[in-house]
Amino acid sequence: MKMSEIRDLTAAELVVKSRDLRQELFQLRLNQASSQLEHPAQMRLLRRDVARLETRLTQLRPKAP
Repeated sequence: MKMSEIRDLTAAELVVKSRDLRQELFQLRLNQASSQLEHPAQMRLLRRDVARLETRLTQLRPKAP
């Protein structure tokens, strides 16, 4: 997911997307533990997408005075 796509999402959509990606990452970790993971690089991509989403959520939060 590109940052330009993330910028177009609302805060609520970002939270939902982050939750979904975290769930997918959890499933990949389970597959890795049982040696059934076909694409190990997918975990790295998901972690980066979650980080991008969290960064954007932090930017959208109001700053404390």
